[in-house]
Amino acid sequence: MSSEPFLRLDNIVKRFGDFTALQGISLDINEGEFLTIVGPSGSGKSTLIRLLVGMEEVSEGSIWLRSERIDETPANKRPTCMVFQSLALFPHMTVGQNIEFPLKIRGESESSRRARALELLELLHLPADYYHKRIRQCSGGEQQRVALARALAFDPEILFFDEPLSALDYRLRKALEKELKDLHHRTGKTFVYITHSLEEAMVMSDRIAIMRKGRFEQIAVADEIYARPISRFVAEFMGEVNLFDVEGTASGGLYGHGVEIHANGEAGAADIALPQGERGILMVRPEFVRFLVSGETADFIVRGILREEYALGSRIQYEVEAASGSRLTIEKLREDRFAGAIGSEVVLGWDVENTHLIREA
Repeated sequence: MSSEPFLRLDNIVKRFGDFTALQGISLDINEGEFLTIVGPSGSGKSTLIRLLVGMEEVSEGSIWLRSERIDETPANKRPTCMVFQSLALFPHMTVGQNIEFPLKIRGESESSRRARALELLELLHLPADYYHKRIRQCSGGEQQRVALARALAFDPEILFFDEPLSALDYRLRKALEKELKDLHHRTGKTFVYITHSLEEAMVMSDRIAIMRKGRFEQIAVADEIYARPISRFVAEFMGEVNLFDVEGTASGGLYGHGVEIHANGEAGAADIALPQGERGILMVRPEFVRFLVSGETADFIVRGILREEYALGSRIQYEVEAASGSRLTIEKLREDRFAGAIGSEVVLGWDVENTHLIREA
């Protein structure tokens, strides 16, 4: 993958009347990268993808592909293709005719179109005899593969995806997530993917861009965003999390509301120190919190009452009401199930190396 930006967004603004949907965003995308843009409804992610593919015009800023500015280039002249949530397949056509459609528009011969369609059927793990099959006869997963084959038929430099898996059932969606990741590796194309699903983003992406209110809140690899979010919004958006308000003490340590802190002076504690009076948010993911037995200690301790237990397949999730009144979530593998009864007093703990401090702006 090249270290130089392949697709570059420079201070993009998009307005719809008095409403500003995108507020001066910039982004560099590398060639061959799988970038996923996630965010809540109304964050601007669908507007952004429509600008990138040429379905909307930029109000301010510019979009560059290599050294060529493309934001003023018509959509049909850009080396890009879009896979829609609705797939937009032609139901009256066969699978082969759907795949060949962009090649027919380009004026390629019937023989070359058919050869390319059969090549793509193989790439998408569909039998060659599907070439003559009607779209209406295909399952949801098969239609998804046909849509991908049609997108690849034109050999675009960049593929854009607008929540293409959201209408599928869970099992099929998980299977296609893996197939998309594999397809990305095999084609070497640049994928830019829009979704509201954290799981999709975590499974497939090289990097994730979190959007909020028309801006990028954080852009990084999945592990970094999950373990070291830069804000409360990102921490909460990236799955279950336990957060505690803290502030710096005169000694350079931390004072926590509802959590006992024993990590000051220990290895790694400098990473979670704050100047006196400065506020922050202490974060720990549920899988790092453990139930402490008598005599056991930890860098951070919370005392409370076990309120709920939820079976989540291979995992068990617990909810504990802390003495401060806040609720904590703990996750354990099924084989490490906690033996305590609902309503019992518990002591929770975790270590400094599993803790992240979010500094408030």
